[in-house]
Amino acid sequence: MGLRMNEVIPKQFLLLDGLPIIMYTILQFVPFCKKIIVSLPKDYHNFWANLQKEHSFSVPHTLVVGGETRFESVKNALEYVPAEGLVAIHDAVRPFVSKKLIEKCFNKAGKYGNAIASLPMTESLRMLDGENSKSVDRSLFYHIQTPQVFHCNEIKEAYKQTYNPTFTDDATVLEAQGGHINLVKGEEQNFKITTPSDMFLAENLFIPSLKNLLSTFP
Repeated sequence: MGLRMNEVIPKQFLLLDGLPIIMYTILQFVPFCKKIIVSLPKDYHNFWANLQKEHSFSVPHTLVVGGETRFESVKNALEYVPAEGLVAIHDAVRPFVSKKLIEKCFNKAGKYGNAIASLPMTESLRMLDGENSKSVDRSLFYHIQTPQVFHCNEIKEAYKQTYNPTFTDDATVLEAQGGHINLVKGEEQNFKITTPSDMFLAENLFIPSLKNLLSTFP
């Protein structure tokens, strides 16, 4: 089924070279995860089942009901995560994450408790101050990506908190409980597909890397 970006449908179902974005994303994590959990809005569970049949997608995974916020969706998924070990939380619309970055995040989280993919800011920044603005030191700021990898028991405990609008990612949830956050250098190619221009970039520059990914799976 040909889906376009302006259609009212979650972006993870849009097609890249004939395959839904979310399928590429799942495949990236297969070599590292004993269990894969996919959180989707309940209204799209049947749609997802039909997509799997249409594309002969047979990667085992647990499907859970997503919430109205990212916080709720992750919290629901964590109910199916064991207390011990490591868990990686990743955006479905970041299909170009490399295996090297995933491995790096798992390794650092194993040593230090968590690992958050991030990139230093490269453009000049200004901060609004009333009706004025002022320059800020960009070396103090980082652009946050996923995967974000945690010890299971620590992130499960952190998600017992009441939701706060400041919880923009999983790191902020853990940090609100006093957790120390460890950054890992991310990748430019690990961008989030959220706009038509992102989709254009994905279709024209990165599809070859996804084709290489598919060639590694039967």
